[in-house]
Amino acid sequence: MTRATTVRAVLAAVVLLVSLFVTLTMSPRLGLDLQGGTRLVLQAEDSPTAKADRESTDRTVEVLRQRIDALGVAEPTVTRSGEDRVLIELPDVTDPREAAEVLGRTAQLTFHPVLGVPDDAAPDPKPEPDSESQSQSPSEELVLPDESGGRLRLGAPDLSGAGVKDARAEFDGQRGAGWSVSLDFRDDASRDWTRLTGEAACHPSQDERRRVAIVLDEKVISSPQVSPSVTCGAGLPSGTTQITGSFSADEAKNLALLIKGGALPVPVEVVEQRTVGPTLGAEAISASARAAVIGAGLTALFITFVYRLFGGLAALALAGYTLISYAALVALGVTLTLPGLAGFVLAIGMAVDANVLAFERAREEYASRSGRTRRPLRSALAAGFRNARTAVVDSNVTTLLAAGLLFGLGSGPVKGFGVTLAIGVLVSMFSALVIARALTELAAGSRFVTDFPGVNGIGLRGRVRTYLTRRAPQLFRRSRRWLGVSTVVVALAVLGVALRGLNLGVEFTGGRLMEYSTSRPVGIDTARTALADAGFADAEVTTAGDRELSVRTGDTGDQAEAAIRDALSAEGGATTKVRDDLIGPSLGDELRRHALIALGIAVGAQLLYLAVRFRWSFAVASVTAMVHDVVILVGVFAWLGRPIDGIFLAALLTVIGYSVNDSVVVFDRVRELWARRPGGPLLPAARAAVLQTVPRTVNTGMGALFILTALAVLGGDSLRDFALALLIGICVGTYSSVFTAVPVALEMESRRKDSGPTRQRQRPKDGLGRPADNGARV
Repeated sequence: MTRATTVRAVLAAVVLLVSLFVTLTMSPRLGLDLQGGTRLVLQAEDSPTAKADRESTDRTVEVLRQRIDALGVAEPTVTRSGEDRVLIELPDVTDPREAAEVLGRTAQLTFHPVLGVPDDAAPDPKPEPDSESQSQSPSEELVLPDESGGRLRLGAPDLSGAGVKDARAEFDGQRGAGWSVSLDFRDDASRDWTRLTGEAACHPSQDERRRVAIVLDEKVISSPQVSPSVTCGAGLPSGTTQITGSFSADEAKNLALLIKGGALPVPVEVVEQRTVGPTLGAEAISASARAAVIGAGLTALFITFVYRLFGGLAALALAGYTLISYAALVALGVTLTLPGLAGFVLAIGMAVDANVLAFERAREEYASRSGRTRRPLRSALAAGFRNARTAVVDSNVTTLLAAGLLFGLGSGPVKGFGVTLAIGVLVSMFSALVIARALTELAAGSRFVTDFPGVNGIGLRGRVRTYLTRRAPQLFRRSRRWLGVSTVVVALAVLGVALRGLNLGVEFTGGRLMEYSTSRPVGIDTARTALADAGFADAEVTTAGDRELSVRTGDTGDQAEAAIRDALSAEGGATTKVRDDLIGPSLGDELRRHALIALGIAVGAQLLYLAVRFRWSFAVASVTAMVHDVVILVGVFAWLGRPIDGIFLAALLTVIGYSVNDSVVVFDRVRELWARRPGGPLLPAARAAVLQTVPRTVNTGMGALFILTALAVLGGDSLRDFALALLIGICVGTYSSVFTAVPVALEMESRRKDSGPTRQRQRPKDGLGRPADNGARV
């Protein structure tokens, strides 16, 4: 056993043990669909400067969503209810009262010059900072209690919280300052802050007028003196401002998120707060869990069948991948929802891709010699992992770029997807390049495994590779025909969107929230089945007690509402409607805009990375294939009339990652083969690359299809659309990576003067030893 193998084995063991410890000692944070959570209803109220109408309430929804994201609550539901109410559902919130307090605060932050203390001011150990303790003079002076119990006479505000660019809680234990909040200002506000502190610095040290008051919701939370080192008129630059006040860690963090999240357009008051049950019943969750276990088991059996002993070891590495990923999600506090868990299970099938790449390259190395000159098994295996490394790294880096940008620029479910995606990518690389490699290298040291190629799996050529080697199909003889087929399919998809339209879900369009009280208890599974039988399969049902049900649907009419009530009456007896509100979209315009911006920048970053690592033609071809897949998936759902909702959004993002990953693997092999013949035509290298990567494509796709088929057939209604979207996406993505991306690259390279067909005395080979077709277009 080599030293490198020992290091990999020890590292794998340590990570697995830590992950096992985390799994056994920490509990996961479950989403609203699996565990339920807290429901808050906030009432918007008129203020002297704004009226609580639909427009101001919509702006309030966006501010509250930013605050919830800062609280660390993933996958929340925030919608407008009626004209002036906000409905918030927070999964797995341990202290709903604290959340309600933070969400309900107006957070009007202002910065004032201190003019001194009132003549009649006296220290007050118990200040009452309400409207009765405040007085405003005709000169717009303001008298407010300060943080020490006295009172300060303040000038008109010179700066508002809108100028704050960033706010963060920091701890300074060295100087004993404790927790504070550091502020960074925007350009214009930074100049105002410098001027304000510069004017305060013109007063003597210890003079009250050398202080600057920071006021939050008409309360002085801090009034620090400008440092004696600051000279008159110079002022403090942005980035050096700290709000101090003997804050605890939670107080500093809450204050930072209030300031960073922004001020509410209108004041809000919590009018309702209660615990709600999960949107999915135990039966639906159990069915999904069974489907996931069966699908993962079939994938493990398939990979073992194809690669024998080494496939079985890769299956063990996938089990390690599952443990490490789950522990990472739990340790980071990621909220686990059913679609998220389904994507997590799907990632198990996708994680096999790196192992398949390495094993297929090892098969090529092992078969490159025959008889006594056959390459040793350990050497072939090491070469396989080494040659597959670039494809694994490039394909995963492009996905990590997308994940990072979705997390940094997105919000709500888009941000949560970015976290889950990044964890899956990093752990899958560790699983393949460390765990699986350590296990297979240990096994390769056995004399028995080395002497019997049929046991180790690497000595077998595989049926797909054998067939392609024997037939060697002349692909891309007329590449424009393949592009024509892709264009027709895309046109049909666009036609479906134009003619049928998109069946947008409640998250995008808003709808109706109805609450019912029944005379006898009704289980959530029973209620969902009854509504599905009545024609409302997409309705979301939650419980708020044994005899209280909430039904969220699209904007239905009175006749549909009566049908819903009749369906519930058949199961729960006398049913009374206690609430009926129109609700806005939980994925509002701003959230959708941010998601599109994040996705656009992510695609641009992938394009740039691929252009640097490969060529512009390869990068454009990969992105073209990805757009091709997205349009077709959306078009198929339009033709089928299936809902476009949050679950579909998660599936769509997964398909984007898969599509780019698949194209990168093909172009990585094209780059390798084309580099062996500098200045030669691209067509032979592209044809050989596709034929050599087909076994990997087939085996990886089959691994994912086993899981998706199990989720679609056995997972129930809650996962059927998710699995259907991914089935379509993977099939289309497999096709486009070969018959869309490669022809696009060929067409682009044919227009480059330096990469056209070159005159050669000998006919070029196609990479498999056969003469290339001289009449083929490049």
